[in-house]
Amino acid sequence: MSATQPAKIFGSSVFDHPVKTSIEFGVRGRMPEVFYRKHIMTFFTSRTGAAAWTPLALALSAVPAFAQTSPDKTLSPVVVTASRIEQLQTEALPHTTVITAEDIRNSQASDLPSLLQREAGIQITQNGGPGQTTSLFMRGAQPAQTLIMIDGVPVHRQGFANAPALEHILPDQVDHIEIVRGNVSAIYGSGAIGGVIQIFTKHGSGHPASNVIAEVGSRGTFKLTGAASGQINDTHYALSLTRFKTDGFTANSGAQYPNENPDRDGDANNSIAGSVANEWAKGQELGVRIYANEGKFSYDGAGYGGPADIYEGQSTQRTLALFSKNRVLQQWQSTVTLSQTETRNKNASITPLSNSVSRVNSDTSLLEWANEVSLSSVWALTAGLTAARDKVEDSSGSTWDAHSRSASSVYTGLTGAINAHQLQLNVRHDQVGGSGGETTGYFGYGFELTPAVKLIASASTAFHAPTLVQLYDTNYGNPGLKAEHSRSYEIGSQYTVGRTLLRATLFDTRTRDQFGYDVAYKTINLDKVRNQGLELSASTRLADIDLRASLTLQNPKDETTGQRPLRLAQTLASVSLAKSYGMWNFGGDVQYAGSRPDKDFAPYPPTDKEDDAYWLANIYVRYQVAKSISLFGRVENVFNRNYQTAYGYNQPPRGVFVGVNWRP
Repeated sequence: MSATQPAKIFGSSVFDHPVKTSIEFGVRGRMPEVFYRKHIMTFFTSRTGAAAWTPLALALSAVPAFAQTSPDKTLSPVVVTASRIEQLQTEALPHTTVITAEDIRNSQASDLPSLLQREAGIQITQNGGPGQTTSLFMRGAQPAQTLIMIDGVPVHRQGFANAPALEHILPDQVDHIEIVRGNVSAIYGSGAIGGVIQIFTKHGSGHPASNVIAEVGSRGTFKLTGAASGQINDTHYALSLTRFKTDGFTANSGAQYPNENPDRDGDANNSIAGSVANEWAKGQELGVRIYANEGKFSYDGAGYGGPADIYEGQSTQRTLALFSKNRVLQQWQSTVTLSQTETRNKNASITPLSNSVSRVNSDTSLLEWANEVSLSSVWALTAGLTAARDKVEDSSGSTWDAHSRSASSVYTGLTGAINAHQLQLNVRHDQVGGSGGETTGYFGYGFELTPAVKLIASASTAFHAPTLVQLYDTNYGNPGLKAEHSRSYEIGSQYTVGRTLLRATLFDTRTRDQFGYDVAYKTINLDKVRNQGLELSASTRLADIDLRASLTLQNPKDETTGQRPLRLAQTLASVSLAKSYGMWNFGGDVQYAGSRPDKDFAPYPPTDKEDDAYWLANIYVRYQVAKSISLFGRVENVFNRNYQTAYGYNQPPRGVFVGVNWRP
């Protein structure tokens, strides 16, 4: 942030904002590369040794090699998740990317995992096709170490996975997504070691509008979405509903588990998102949001089942949030949000010998008071309080165990700039019942070397409390489980000219007492786990083609055993492009994941396996027939690759899908 950049846009909280754009002007200069290399090398070799970091530092120093000297205009999205205040994406010190509404529409992604796996540093594993258990690893962090939020409300799922049910979140209800990588626990609390993914549902503004989308495709897939939004006087409203159904395919590999039932494992999903807000006086707004999804699916037993066994599951998530946004003073905005989130998970096993049903139900009540104070055109202060109550009921057969706990936090943050120096400081204290209290911090620094090139460094700490299921489940709980603690260091650079944004980050995260499992599947604390790596992301327009690319090189390792954690790849890469030509829009993406260590859990004890590296390609097209009607189609897994993201579980073969979008 400098004198050449616009003043910070103030007045909208982390809970509710559209993606906005701003124009900034500046003279683009060339970066003194010798200075840059020297300081990167000094920072990291002093901490980790020259041998480990020299290749990464050299790669990073070569990134900003495209600097120009002519003035340019930058069209940059406005984000809020990186610091809890509005700022240009190019101002965010944590590595932040945005999936815009246009990106979502062009991608035609069928579910949230399909959309997210194209992003830098993100790896998705899935136990089969749509609706099957999905895990997200960001920068090598375990699934429960990345915080998922919907409109500012954290989303959790209690159970063995201890991670949100991403497989049941559909892009049809999503307006845009902000992805913040790296340890931001000091901003958002427990569970943000790997970063934060905040999903913003669609909102209403302007003249009333409606939208209907119908899609059919391979494997008996059908999807129908209806949406309406708009503004009537001082009242904004939006409502979106989706029905999704697919017959699917057999989740387990017949070659690896020949005794499993070869029936198709399908999925049926109903999703709804809505909001109503009224500005009853200038600067005073009262509103309500709802979000819910329900998935019914069948799955396989991962080598434990027989040819006649049937496994069925049901997952439900419901969130209701009431909010009041109040302009207390011209420089001070206060937002109070009261939310209630319910998750219901049911699994049924039907075999020739017996039937069994297990359930895990959880409820979270959350009250948050968030404040933003504009101190000047470039300095802003955030402060807030939260109070939460968690409850979980876990059953196996007819036996129920219920547990609950309270949690609270207080946080503050300061963001601003002094000439070419940009600063962000966050401090947070969390108190979690049964796990004690912890104070965490984030310090970020940016130096604008030229209007085009910024050097960035940060240091942060994290605290992650175990879930109630991890503590008290009769099968794999551990009442003596300690909270996870983590420290992270980053250094990198950012290059911005016109529509080109390049970001390179060297990261080093060390976690103590990370959650894991022993040979009996009891939850335990691992001594020390570390991940260090290089993360590159790029977005630009070249020859009228919108291009996005990413590369992650990482080295996750359990420092006690020297082994790489299960299912984590050392190399991830993706490239996507889109081009409009008259009434046509064409695009596609290619994704790569390196080989991963895994285990076959069917025998006891489990045996070591390895998941092969894979490439995956998708293409899509859209044609605007008339102002209100467009036709679209896509081919997933174009080359019909046979690959697995988790040992023993099939992934979708080639699929063809077509649809129509009507906007009356």
